[in-house]
Amino acid sequence: MSNKNVELMRGDPKIAVRTLAIPIMISMLLTASYNIIDGIWVAGLGQAAIAGIGFVTPIFMILNGVSVGLGNGATSSISRAVGAKNHEKANQAATHSLLIFLVASILLTIIFLIIQEPLLVSYGAAGQALEEAIKYGTPLFSGLFGFMFANGASGILRGEGDMKRAMYAVIVSVIFNAILDPIFIYVLGLGSAGASLATIFSSIASAIVIMYWILIKKDTYVEVNLKDFKFDSKIAMDILKVGIPASLDMFVMSIAMSLYLVFISTISGEFGIAAFTSGQRLYLFAIMPLTAIASAVAAVTGSSYGARNGENLSVAHMYGVKFGIAFGTAVTIILIGLAPQLATLFAYTPETAVLVPEITRFLQIACLCLPLTAAGMVSSFFYQGIGKGAISLGWTIVREVIFTVSFTYLFGIYLGWGLIGIWTGLALGRVISSILNFIFARYTIKIIRKRLEI
Repeated sequence: MSNKNVELMRGDPKIAVRTLAIPIMISMLLTASYNIIDGIWVAGLGQAAIAGIGFVTPIFMILNGVSVGLGNGATSSISRAVGAKNHEKANQAATHSLLIFLVASILLTIIFLIIQEPLLVSYGAAGQALEEAIKYGTPLFSGLFGFMFANGASGILRGEGDMKRAMYAVIVSVIFNAILDPIFIYVLGLGSAGASLATIFSSIASAIVIMYWILIKKDTYVEVNLKDFKFDSKIAMDILKVGIPASLDMFVMSIAMSLYLVFISTISGEFGIAAFTSGQRLYLFAIMPLTAIASAVAAVTGSSYGARNGENLSVAHMYGVKFGIAFGTAVTIILIGLAPQLATLFAYTPETAVLVPEITRFLQIACLCLPLTAAGMVSSFFYQGIGKGAISLGWTIVREVIFTVSFTYLFGIYLGWGLIGIWTGLALGRVISSILNFIFARYTIKIIRKRLEI
């Protein structure tokens, strides 16, 4: 069995990366708008609410990262089966992925509802900011199954190259989020809790749409038959060997984020936290197109690896790097040029207007890393595509802990540069680690090509 998406992944790698990246890019930009929309509406609640949600951000990164990571595991397993023209294995990978999403969502919901308050306190949350953080976090953690199935099931569609319908599901969720945010936050008077409830209901809507295509309409390349399901530990491990490291990617980044918050809180307290979290929303939005390109590379390299085509593997990676650098450069120019105007999106009230200059500085310094960060991201996703999730995780640790955390401490705390030092450390750490990651990826590809040619 085949379809046009599968044939695209088996064809010209440049065309495949370019074609697949666009709908993923749109999807991720729309997904990132969750944070943007929430940030705009929450800004009207005051600085404490902004800071409270900022303290939840590292935890949310873990939760969202697990769902995306397990989805990446599904993408890798299915795309390699597609490349090898093994339709039955692709079906089994999709079915096992759904089981994994269910188990993970139940376990993580219980864990994070228990540990959320002590975790927030350990980040430095206190007083009204802590109250706002708990109000925002509790509904978010309770509705984790929505994120798990929305992001995870999207990974199944990406594995077979069906990026457009994954995008349509995201459009549904964003529309729900845009409508529900002002209603829950202001009309119903739920405040910070309203923002997270809107996000949860929106993710559930997205999950329902995707599960309808897979389980009811059954017009996807993969065929999921739950009645005849038989658990296979080998298939589950094939998904988890990428899914777990990919999930831990976000865990590592969350730890790094937590340290940034500690450094920033030490330097300038609630003001610095509010400025950082506001600027970080725009940074995460800007990095979405680069992540989209990297995700397309993961699918194409996975298919090429499954087909034992070393040439396509190399071309897909290098084309993705060039594409990412070009896009990252364009985004950087826009962010730096419009930084003051963009900063006002999160500081439009008299109380929060004082944040505008610092948010602007964050954008003009921290975002300088974007072009070369693209090369590192594409390289990390390449490892996931070929089923080497542990290597991808290793480079995340190198980037976020060894370099970026070290540099933010060096410039911000040790040398006493303050917030400017934190922003500088963020940019420099990511640039150096990304260059090293790219070099290692090209070396890895060279070794793989020699092995495949034997």
